[in-house]
Amino acid sequence: MSALPDIRGADVAGKRVLLRAELNVTFAPGTTEIADDSRILATLPTLELLRDRSAKTIICTHIGRPGGRWNTDLTVEPVRERLAQLLNRDVKYAGTVGSEDCRDAVDSLRPGEVAILENLRFDAGEESNAPEFAAQLAELAGVYVNDAFGASHRAHASIVGVPALVQERYAGLLLAAENDALSEALKPTDGVSVAVVGGAKVADKLALIRNLADRFDWILTGGGMIKAFVDAKVRRNEPLSEEAQLARTLWDDQELRRKIVLPAHGKITSEFSPDAEYHGIPIEYARPAGSYILDIDGAAILEYTHLLKNASKIVWNGPMGVFEWPRFSEGTKAVAEAIAGRGDDAFTLAGGGSTAEALRLFGLQDKLNHVSTGGGATLEYLEGKTLPGMAALTVS
Repeated sequence: MSALPDIRGADVAGKRVLLRAELNVTFAPGTTEIADDSRILATLPTLELLRDRSAKTIICTHIGRPGGRWNTDLTVEPVRERLAQLLNRDVKYAGTVGSEDCRDAVDSLRPGEVAILENLRFDAGEESNAPEFAAQLAELAGVYVNDAFGASHRAHASIVGVPALVQERYAGLLLAAENDALSEALKPTDGVSVAVVGGAKVADKLALIRNLADRFDWILTGGGMIKAFVDAKVRRNEPLSEEAQLARTLWDDQELRRKIVLPAHGKITSEFSPDAEYHGIPIEYARPAGSYILDIDGAAILEYTHLLKNASKIVWNGPMGVFEWPRFSEGTKAVAEAIAGRGDDAFTLAGGGSTAEALRLFGLQDKLNHVSTGGGATLEYLEGKTLPGMAALTVS
């Protein structure tokens, strides 16, 4: 996508700014203790810019899926407390959109101060993009900033409804950085380009593989969907699962087949378990209906790392196996290390929740050019789709 209007070029001094952030944190089981604050940290640069430029900042976000109803377990209070710690200043609680408490909190803001609204999804109008809810949000501020890349593939009120009603609208630093990096990933390159696509289902990656095949020299496959590709390749006269049928639509395309690389060896088990005994054998032998391919192995790791070490552009979406289980983490770790090892010799980008989690597990999250904060949003961008939240910032 083309460049977005950037908050760095805006005059926000003394103005009320509605900042749509992606603060959909996860909590430790059975508690309201934040388990991972990476999404809060990701939007801090935008918050600090607004504070330093004396904006009156009103943060809005969603947390979880409360279904349009109040849910004490999904309130923004833990996020507010963490934000206050990180900013080293008070973050006011502004309550629910449309309430008197909300209006009072917003009206009392002074330049440089910050408030946060209650979970947007406590109101069903957020996910349905109800005009009334969007209008209530838009009335709070004269400037709108979208920094919620991870939610920008959703046509929700705070993502597309509000910018349609606010004259001044901008991308936050995070959203702008995501757009720049992902657009760079899809541009042509002079050298060898490699895409690594893992994940559980071919159905989830069908459009991704088709779009990347037009732009990359090689597509290395991994994860649970390997089995579907193997079946599509070798079971020519046998009934296929729905996943294998989808894989065959790709495999039977001669141009696509030339670019798709199936792993030569895998760790094959008869049970889905972290302690399962495995056989490191050629993938094409994994034909029994009850078999699982829980990681790539042997010759596959050697081939994949060789291709990656000679690439000038790499995009990675999806692990090679069940990396959360140490017994089956070798393939994903080897791929991660090969990508991270390219340093300044290649443009490297990783996207997707599991991929980012793997990089953090192996301590490599800072070794790539860009690790996307989005899940579905990253996938849709790499599929070639225009994200509604980005498009809403550029509509005249």
